[in-house]
Amino acid sequence: MDGATRPWVLHVDLDQFIAAVEVLRRPELAGLPVIVGGRGDPTERAVVSTASYEARAFGVGSGMPLRVAARKVPDAVLLPVDAPAYTAASEQVMAVLRAHEGAVVEVLGWDEAFVGVTTDDPEGVARALQAAVLVATRLHCSVGIGDTKVRAKIATEFGKPRGVFRLTAGNWFEVMAERPTRALWGVGAKVSSRLAKHGITTVRELADADVDLLVAEFGPRIGTWYADLGHGRGSATVDPTPWVPRGHSREHTYQQDLTAPEEIEAALRTLVTEVLADVVAEGRPVVRLTLKVRYKPFFTKTFSRTLKAPTTDADLLERESLALVVRREEGRAVRLLGLRFEMTMPGPDGT
Repeated sequence: MDGATRPWVLHVDLDQFIAAVEVLRRPELAGLPVIVGGRGDPTERAVVSTASYEARAFGVGSGMPLRVAARKVPDAVLLPVDAPAYTAASEQVMAVLRAHEGAVVEVLGWDEAFVGVTTDDPEGVARALQAAVLVATRLHCSVGIGDTKVRAKIATEFGKPRGVFRLTAGNWFEVMAERPTRALWGVGAKVSSRLAKHGITTVRELADADVDLLVAEFGPRIGTWYADLGHGRGSATVDPTPWVPRGHSREHTYQQDLTAPEEIEAALRTLVTEVLADVVAEGRPVVRLTLKVRYKPFFTKTFSRTLKAPTTDADLLERESLALVVRREEGRAVRLLGLRFEMTMPGPDGT
């Protein structure tokens, strides 16, 4: 169907977005290894939010402890996270995408979105979007073109940086067959390890796998989804409906480990106040709580409970949160606490 007018899914992904925003604000940083994370202080406990390509060349990646990143690149420029600046830049980019005639935009995050278009020249549209984003924001992006969201999302990786790549049913196995399962969107280290136990290490092997085996390993819904993923199958519908958060969460990494029960409880009360403020602004009550506890050195456990009735009562939510924290391992130092409140979801009419 090449050359025919038909629907396409484009995945627009901003290149090294956070680092690029920082370089726009500080042009003198262009070409230097830039690492953004925490408060920009490697002596504090924090992780890398993003790194410029120059820093990535030294093995720095998102989620890496900031102190480790600083050791890998001693002359790196370390900067604190500035979420408002990235939000503002992201909103500019999404406005440009929405302005393209006939485009339907589904925002995935600060730095990426699916764009649905009907055209006989998807590469031409991709290049036009890249040019429009660059003119309006001075930010570069890569674009993956696909006949499903899965293929478009994966295609972007082959286009980076600043490029365009098309991945469809026609060239899926030519491009993907011998690649490891981790090259697939949604397959991480744990899932790839579980697949490997069944002799499934490549995309082709996943595509050829017995669906019953995958269902037995992952359950009927996820197992069937992984079977489709091996073929790059999936939805091609781009949904412009604004994303509605299911919940709000906050977490703090403490510079000094928390050991005494009273300091752990005090820290949790602070989290309750912070998360509840986000929930109240949302206007929907809480139905479920999840507490994350990260012990020293780096072992994490989560504890959850569903409330008897939806609420925004601060005292009740504090009591319920404290009831969760007593389930932690006593006597073990805590380096991080995270708290998530899940809310009721709006109905079809938005209420």
